[in-house]
Amino acid sequence: MSKLSNILTMVQLLRNGRKYSIKELADELEVSERMIRVYKEDLEKAGIFVDTIMGPYGGYVLRQDTNLPERKFTKEDYEFLKSLKVKNEDKTSLENITNKVRGIYYDKDEEKIELKDDVRNYYNILTRAMKEHRKVKINYYSYTHGNQDRVIHPLDMFLYNNGWGCAAYCEKKNDLRHFELKRINNIEVLQEKF
Repeated sequence: MSKLSNILTMVQLLRNGRKYSIKELADELEVSERMIRVYKEDLEKAGIFVDTIMGPYGGYVLRQDTNLPERKFTKEDYEFLKSLKVKNEDKTSLENITNKVRGIYYDKDEEKIELKDDVRNYYNILTRAMKEHRKVKINYYSYTHGNQDRVIHPLDMFLYNNGWGCAAYCEKKNDLRHFELKRINNIEVLQEKF
């Protein structure tokens, strides 16, 4: 993840008022404990003060309210969509939207495909593969072609339509492509480097 993304994730974790040890934060963000201390300093420079609890059971606690936008679609958002009263001709559109939120898609033959909610795990796997310049084999759902196996060379991660995407060279298409993480069904880091 980028430094900014890690800092925002750290704030989201600390917002629940729980004390986190530096090791817990480092493990969660997959960075060194030293980087957690750097993130804390950066937050304090931005006016978000993280309290330090000293001792063997110490850690960081965020005791001030922070007004950061939610970075994910919540259960309450989904329930709100379901509760909307819509005209009969709009019911199909609303159902399509709620299905996409739940990760359910229909292929060209109207066969139901449920996608796994492993986006965070896939994000971590892809960023690690990028750092190590390793090829990745994915099973990817395409609206036009259904599920397909692809071998990609991950190059960058980005936010797209409120979800994470990966810019990568696709060996099958012999071109650069964007892959939405929520449409990846399976992922495997290969030993081959690119």
